[in-house]
Amino acid sequence: MTRDTPSCERAYRRTLALLTLAVALWSVAWAVLTPGFRAPDEQNHLNSAIRLAYGGGWPAPGDAHFAPVIDQAVAESTYPSDLPGRFNDRPQWPQFVELTPVPTADRIHIDVGNALPAPGTSATVDQMTQHPPAYYALGAAALRATGTADAQWDVALLALRLLDVALFAATVPLAASTTRRLTGSRSAALLAAPFPMLIPQVGHIMGAANNDALVVLTGAGVTYLAARVVTGDLRWRVVVGLGLVLGVGLLTKVMLAFAIPVVVAAYLLAPPGPTAVQRAWRAFVALAVAFVVGGWWWARNWLVDGAVQPVGLPRDYASMAQVPGSEVLPESIGRTAQAFFGNLGWLEIRMHGTLVALASTLLVVAVLAAVVLPGARRGAFTIALLPLALAAGVVANAVSRWAETGVLVALQGRYIFGGLTALAALFAIALWQAARRREHRTAVVVPVLTALAGAAAVAGLAWGFAAFYRAPGDSAAQAWERWVAWSPLDEAVIAAVLVVVALGLLAGVVAAWRWAALTRGLSRPSSQRTWRAEQIPHETSF
Repeated sequence: MTRDTPSCERAYRRTLALLTLAVALWSVAWAVLTPGFRAPDEQNHLNSAIRLAYGGGWPAPGDAHFAPVIDQAVAESTYPSDLPGRFNDRPQWPQFVELTPVPTADRIHIDVGNALPAPGTSATVDQMTQHPPAYYALGAAALRATGTADAQWDVALLALRLLDVALFAATVPLAASTTRRLTGSRSAALLAAPFPMLIPQVGHIMGAANNDALVVLTGAGVTYLAARVVTGDLRWRVVVGLGLVLGVGLLTKVMLAFAIPVVVAAYLLAPPGPTAVQRAWRAFVALAVAFVVGGWWWARNWLVDGAVQPVGLPRDYASMAQVPGSEVLPESIGRTAQAFFGNLGWLEIRMHGTLVALASTLLVVAVLAAVVLPGARRGAFTIALLPLALAAGVVANAVSRWAETGVLVALQGRYIFGGLTALAALFAIALWQAARRREHRTAVVVPVLTALAGAAAVAGLAWGFAAFYRAPGDSAAQAWERWVAWSPLDEAVIAAVLVVVALGLLAGVVAAWRWAALTRGLSRPSSQRTWRAEQIPHETSF
């Protein structure tokens, strides 16, 4: 164990800050790397943020359309031409690497004349108004605040991507704080910080423009506050805070409804003290606050439209492949796992199946170890409910659609990212268990995991670079020139971003190594505690 000293706390905070910076810079690299509109629904997300920025309101599902600027921007981006890393070749389709980008100076700018669809337009429907407007109001405010509401389209898109990076970066200290709350270990907390860099799809999606970033942040907030509750923090300010964060999540996307069982479980499994009735009352108040802030949106949908989430754009299933009944469940699970770990673009660039299977197995084993082994299992069980519920919801929804249509759709691994903070904490708890819950042993793992996460981050970016820009037979230099030609940034800026990212990753590894050295130097006999007993209630069975 280590002495609980102010210098140790300062070192912990410094290390966590550098690890957070490394994760943030990694997602910035993805934001700069990914070609325009080459992440799911990016044109829709940009269109909805621009509409709010220009006073176009939030039409009913099915009534929102693309603005002229988005129609032209999509054409300039050459979407949906095939990227070179696509999982199957379609020679009859335009190939992205064979097309010439519009010069940066000639790309269309957003202005009052093209930011809103004309009255009575027959343009393609923007289905994003099937969601609440919280993220898009934030995106519109960001565009206005940064002066990019009237910039060229790819600069505005980059501004939204960087907003998502900022939202995502805030989840890293929340993951660490959740882990520390459940284990009492600073080193275990630091293990949660670099976890996202092990998953390329996280960088790709969190470095894109979409409403998932606010879902991930609010999911992180619910996870952290639930960890406080299940370890004995039953103060009313936590009750209200939990309701507020969950409410903002519900005003973003329906996925945060899967966090409701986490809130209930946290109060039911909290240590003895208040009576069961008092704990149930606190859970009720938290959920009531969440309803007032954001849950009302879904109740209104049910009353007005007859559905919790009305369909903004009906899908045409006629051209989609039918899936035999015997393959529905394994196909659903496999495709969801694929899209969770690595399905770049619009799910057409796939990580190798062997890597997906290995990563999925390791993650499942880690979650089971955290939940089953004594030490933090009550809290681990509570926070594990969120990613498990999200994954089950994705698969169940797909199976339900299959029963009606015979095809499998909406198997998006990113829908589980609302539970990313919980998964990071569970992964860190499992490693803490493997280190036999000893602080000095856990500290040794911190630089090892950070180095592995940094290597995975670099490998994922290299994979994306080749999949986006490198045609068969091309050199890396040719792919680099293509990236520069398509980017809204010039070559020197892109190079500078990559240098800063590399320095940030290196700084994270060095900080982790220094933390391990400090912890070893302050080690004490195992009979001495790392934290005061009143901070973390004793683990009890349930």
